Amino acid sequence: MAAAGNHPSGSSQAPAPPPPPRLHQFDLIDRMQLQINVSGSSKGRNARLEFQLSNCPRTWVLHWGCILRGNKNWFVPADRSSGSQAYKQGALQTQFTKKGELYLLTIELRDPNVHAIEFVLKDGSRERWLKMNHGNFRVEIPETDPTTLSPPIPKELIEQKSKGRPMSSSQQEKEDYKDTLIGLQSQISKGISFNELQHSFSTSSPRRMVDNGEKLRSGMSYSYKRKHNVEQWLQKHSTAPAKNASMPNSALMDLVEKSMGGDNVVSRITYQIGNYDIVVLSKMDRGDFHILVATNMRGDTVLHWGVSKCSPGDWLAPPPEILPKKSNLVPGACQTYFTEISTGKGSFQIVDINLQQSNLVGIQFVIWSAGSSWIKNNGANFFVGVSRMTPVTSTAKTRGNGDAICKWLLDEISQREKEAERSLMHRFNIATELTERCKSEGEFGLVGILVWLRFMSCRHLTWNKNYNVKPREISEAQDRFTNLLQRIYLNQPNDWEIVRLLMTHVGRGGQGDVGQRIRDEILVIQRNNDCKGGMMEEWHQKLHNNSSPDDVIICEALLNFIKSSFRVDVYWKTLNANGLTKEKLASYDRPIVSEPHFRADTKEGLIRDLTAYLKTLKAVHSGADLESAIEVLVPSNESRNFSSMVGVNFVCDLSPRLQECLNFVKAHVGDEDIVPLMEKLLESRIELRPVLITNHRRLKDILFLDIALDSAVRTTMERGLKNLNSGYPPEIMFFISLVLENLCLSTVDNEDLIYCTKDWYRTCELYKPNDGQWALQTKAILDRLQLVLAERSQCYQKKIQPSAKYLGNLLGVQKSPIDTFSEELIRAGSAAILSTLINRFNPILRKAANLGSWQVISPVEVSGFLHSVSELISIQNKVYKKPTVLIATRVTGEEEIPDGVVAVLTPDLPDVLSHVCFATCFDPNIIRDLKLKEGKPISIQVKSANIIISDISSSNLSYKSFATQSSNHPGLTLKKKAFCGKYAVSIQEFTSEVVGAKSFNIKVLRERVPTWIKIPMSVAIPFGAFEKVLLEDVNKVPL
Repeated sequence: MAAAGNHPSGSSQAPAPPPPPRLHQFDLIDRMQLQINVSGSSKGRNARLEFQLSNCPRTWVLHWGCILRGNKNWFVPADRSSGSQAYKQGALQTQFTKKGELYLLTIELRDPNVHAIEFVLKDGSRERWLKMNHGNFRVEIPETDPTTLSPPIPKELIEQKSKGRPMSSSQQEKEDYKDTLIGLQSQISKGISFNELQHSFSTSSPRRMVDNGEKLRSGMSYSYKRKHNVEQWLQKHSTAPAKNASMPNSALMDLVEKSMGGDNVVSRITYQIGNYDIVVLSKMDRGDFHILVATNMRGDTVLHWGVSKCSPGDWLAPPPEILPKKSNLVPGACQTYFTEISTGKGSFQIVDINLQQSNLVGIQFVIWSAGSSWIKNNGANFFVGVSRMTPVTSTAKTRGNGDAICKWLLDEISQREKEAERSLMHRFNIATELTERCKSEGEFGLVGILVWLRFMSCRHLTWNKNYNVKPREISEAQDRFTNLLQRIYLNQPNDWEIVRLLMTHVGRGGQGDVGQRIRDEILVIQRNNDCKGGMMEEWHQKLHNNSSPDDVIICEALLNFIKSSFRVDVYWKTLNANGLTKEKLASYDRPIVSEPHFRADTKEGLIRDLTAYLKTLKAVHSGADLESAIEVLVPSNESRNFSSMVGVNFVCDLSPRLQECLNFVKAHVGDEDIVPLMEKLLESRIELRPVLITNHRRLKDILFLDIALDSAVRTTMERGLKNLNSGYPPEIMFFISLVLENLCLSTVDNEDLIYCTKDWYRTCELYKPNDGQWALQTKAILDRLQLVLAERSQCYQKKIQPSAKYLGNLLGVQKSPIDTFSEELIRAGSAAILSTLINRFNPILRKAANLGSWQVISPVEVSGFLHSVSELISIQNKVYKKPTVLIATRVTGEEEIPDGVVAVLTPDLPDVLSHVCFATCFDPNIIRDLKLKEGKPISIQVKSANIIISDISSSNLSYKSFATQSSNHPGLTLKKKAFCGKYAVSIQEFTSEVVGAKSFNIKVLRERVPTWIKIPMSVAIPFGAFEKVLLEDVNKVPL
């Protein structure tokens, strides 16, 4: 339990100390909650503290005292509040008064020297005390009152607020003006900006309706002024070792390995718990499997442990034959004293457990230390799995074709998939174990885990098979795994993107009753709404024995079914849209084969209960769901109990500005006008960023929230594309700014994106309608940005696709999801929607800059029959019997042009040289219209930098000339270039006889552009160098 602090985000300048919060929330025992509202100030009007106890079954007493500035001791004020009684000269006691279901108490402080009050709570009927983490609760008193320190309000804003009032006298106008000013100051004190007030007044005042484009245009000048110091978001790929990332390199691990022998080690795990290190080595010794647990604790230390026989969740007393020395069996467990080992380089304590060759899953343990009581792993037991792998002496990270993968990890995942498919609890426990073991493998280890869990979340793998598992056990397994991901996120900043991707495929999880409520609440729903049979009973059995993310979809389908007045087609439409079919429902271990049926009079109760139940399901299974992620951190007044329900102590120490943004997002997430929502989503992420780079106590929940906000930017923008006015440049520029900022916040190694964003800000400020020079500059920035996006896409393909292909084949996943794995991952990210917006804007810029709709790469005038294909590479070996003009949606530049093709038209922009007509079209409307001419003959003429396409009769096509054209190219002669005698030449030596055209043009460009434009230094391998090397004696190999 802790106070609700509000911390401002970081800045480049040293920030002023933040003011104390004015709203404090504490979760107490037995679901009791304490809320304290602070008004006034110590140096202004009297401070007033209003205490409110809820969910309270009996009367409590506030035991309190004041803290003066510069003093830590309690002080009893002379003008004590009414009803307060002195207690032993050093404190006051004030009893809460019951009002309805609440217990209330008010304290007024008039002494300006009072800096804070501290208190504990005393049970009025029992002799027990409630403290905060064994100490006092503390509430600081603000020095100033924000209602008296409001910034100056623009006169225009005050007049706008008063606009539309009836005619009134001069005195009434002055009073209205004063009342309006006070009201505005109050709203601003709550964190509402001038612009938001302006927007609210303009939209609420009676005026004609305007469309989204007009709303956006009216606020566009403000949008352009709004730009951020994006250099603060710069995050380069670090070359320094990650903090605590490579566990084998820790000092204690090195010491243990050197002392106990580091040969035949299967896995190494290091934990940091407070000031202590705990290391676990798993190793093979003469065919026996040993688990060594070592720590740097001092004094008597005991390992309290048990074995896991069937699943990692088991805790059973170990068999006597594997007990180490200094062990005692106790009911259900074993307690083994650590043995101290001293060396010249240090000392440690260790327990060596020889599991021999027993067929166990692993061990669970906690540690008791004389000075620290019980030590756990983030509130859970430590678990060490028994690996079925050979020792990791030299891990292979590549296959024969050079693709980088963590092969041993992918092989073990494949071997353990049969165990993982028993339940989600098994899968997440195995994921935790394997992720711990592969941390030293760097990003390729995490990529392997990502690929595996994405195959799972996309339902290519079995979620549950012949195993009953409690939702609580699934939730706890998820909690352990996400806690581990949180530690990796902290310690390995280079892997942030992979960790974020991993967390999108895992529910939030939690300890205690978080998962148990899934079982309990479905029973309450059935009882309250008299629906204990049929589909609800089938679903109830599934929930009790193998709950999964599918249950979120089923609950949403039921809600849509009920809200539509029980239309069963709506139920199936919701399920099918999310990949659930009748066959899938029937395939569960506890199958669902019935359709829902409810009485009409239960409609309101079912909507109420299932809506609340959906939050419970999302709390476990949908960590990155936006509404759930916000509720966990900033629950609304009516949802406080939900935060407690999912096992989270609500202590809102996020900034007031962030809370205001999140509340706006939650209230407007489905608005048709996406402009304010998009701005608030970005502002929320910007406010969150300083918290994300610190070891915040709620980092995991904040990470889930940031991931949800990132996803919401993409989905909101996708939803708004249908209303996007592409003909009005400021509108699309505004959205490009937002999406580009969002991508910067989501990207590691974002230096190029940061520079592009700064250039983009400048071009937005310089915008002039119909300015050709501005259009050229803007086009250049977007071209550079597209290159950055293409490079990121290729990086993902290279980093992730080899693991997806290797593991997918091992697990028997179908070919199509394997082939599109990386592409689908990219399309689900922030970069895809930015690319879409750029493609929408490109035709407008080309028109403004008089660039036309085409870029002609090989200007050849031809005629042929039109044919459309998705990828050029798919038909590169085909032979066309008649002259053919291809429209290829995707071209890489590495394909061969098929025989019989006289022209290739594409919306893609590859780097190619071709003997056929090759042109890229930047107008999707032209490509769409051309595809409607499928199979029809057309002619292509090149005029300047444009293409003219005409319909022709098939009789006008000359097959004779086509045959000659496709088999012979008159006038084409090949001349062998002479070797210049050097294997490498500098840019000063570039000539058309020494290097190719591209290299030579770099020299030409360097000579022509102004000196302030920097051309990169270049070196080239000249013509003939390869042939010369092959002719060397050392390379002559007899056939």
